[in-house]
Amino acid sequence: MTQDVDLDAVVRSRIRSLRLARGWSLDALAARCHLSPSTLSRIETGHRRIALDQLVPLARALGTTLDQLVDTASDADVVIRPVADDARPGMTAWMLTRDHGPRTVAKLRITRPTRPLPADQLGVHPGHDWFTVLTGTARLQLGDRTLLVEPGEAAEFSTMVPHAISAYDGPVELLVILDRDGERAHLHGAGGGGSEDPVRDGVGDGAGPAGDGAGPAGFTG
Repeated sequence: MTQDVDLDAVVRSRIRSLRLARGWSLDALAARCHLSPSTLSRIETGHRRIALDQLVPLARALGTTLDQLVDTASDADVVIRPVADDARPGMTAWMLTRDHGPRTVAKLRITRPTRPLPADQLGVHPGHDWFTVLTGTARLQLGDRTLLVEPGEAAEFSTMVPHAISAYDGPVELLVILDRDGERAHLHGAGGGGSEDPVRDGVGDGAGPAGDGAGPAGFTG
């Protein structure tokens, strides 16, 4: 019974908050969902029970869904405490979002500078990548261009263009936003075209072709 009362109060509060967020009066919202202003007022203040046939037009008028309006998901666990993942040599990742949703936010630290990758070792995948540099300098290889991205700067680009991101002249820390394809390619070792070659995937052990320690330690598509 208490749970029903709590949900009822939450729904009423959501209706009122969404209405006010749009700058609508009671009259304005009532006209949009074909209720009288007095009925809507009693719904918001708890002086009238909310019927299902009232919730549906209310949700539609407020630009939401019935499921969202009556959602009971708990918001108790809102703090994400990321754990460092050192599975890829030369790169540490801290996941800053949970594993549901179309976007992944992560902090990355690429620990050693590298030389640019040859053009035929750059990767591609569907979608777009976005990152900003927190500390250090990032080298962004994008097609036939090589760009240096400094702290406070950001880059956004189509990942159908062959690309790689690596450290330049010292360790670099990035905040990245990836779609599902980008997450698979950059954080789960999919690499360009599903290659498992550590050079193509941009997570080699730091040994270049001649064993000079200059191999890739960033990531490609």
